[in-house]
Amino acid sequence: MLGNNLPPPNEVIALLKSRQITRIRLYNPNPDALQALQGSGIHVILGTLNQDLPNLGNDISFARNWVQENVIPYSKAVNFRCIFAGNEVIPSDFAIHVLPAMRNLKTALTEANLGEIPVSTTVSMAVLGNSFPPSTGEFANEVNSIMKSITGFLAATNSPLLVNVYPYFAYINDQQDISLDYALFNSSEVVVKDGKLEYKNLFDAMTDSVYSALEKVGGNSVDIVVSESGWPSKENGEIATIGNAETYNNKLIAHVYGTSGTPKRPGRSIETYVFAIFNENLKPPGTEQNFGLYYPNMTEVYNVDFEF
Repeated sequence: MLGNNLPPPNEVIALLKSRQITRIRLYNPNPDALQALQGSGIHVILGTLNQDLPNLGNDISFARNWVQENVIPYSKAVNFRCIFAGNEVIPSDFAIHVLPAMRNLKTALTEANLGEIPVSTTVSMAVLGNSFPPSTGEFANEVNSIMKSITGFLAATNSPLLVNVYPYFAYINDQQDISLDYALFNSSEVVVKDGKLEYKNLFDAMTDSVYSALEKVGGNSVDIVVSESGWPSKENGEIATIGNAETYNNKLIAHVYGTSGTPKRPGRSIETYVFAIFNENLKPPGTEQNFGLYYPNMTEVYNVDFEF
């Protein structure tokens, strides 16, 4: 929503419904968006503002008010898939507030008879100290104890960890060792052999490296929901092109809709959220403004098939 020229939420929800999109992620509780989602049948992952984490963690009444304002009024007509406390704040000064905020939000939801709504947080690959090969994935030393405690909470409450998985960023930061085909789901051959596990695409390898990290802190039962993935369509030469973005997102969607899963978690689809609906002109200039599937006037940047 970081654009000053975006269509109103009711038009966006109508667009999503016309494309058979059944789940979305909101980064914060925008009342107009929540209003528009009522009765739509679209499930929503709803986030808190990062700057609210200290208050949510330190003050149960703040968490109660947050649920009272942003969840309870909509709970009869909106399907809440999950609430997440903070986006990509581990590691940072906010990290210590994440688990207390999750606990208080879970308590407030339970008091409101909405305890079935999972509570989690969203992390980037920055939580890992090691990610290659995938079986060696582990949380970085500086966040290991925080991530271990969060993993324990997620396992105890049967909630997923939300992970933002971007082969694009992994590729542009290591073009010597990573091929563009591997990042774009274009490899038909096995690229990485990791013991008995075989990887044809970078998305699976990145996701499985987080599964390995979870397993090392007792989180064998914790599922990953891929809360963001995408590819920019311009502003980085031959890498960020409309053609590459179209290839990546279409192949991503086909892969996660299917039941191949990842080599570590085979045989099931992967709940995944494509970033993002719109190009956003208030993001920093460059590729950040160009992750959208749509221009703000609701015409397609390129075609993506959501119907499987």
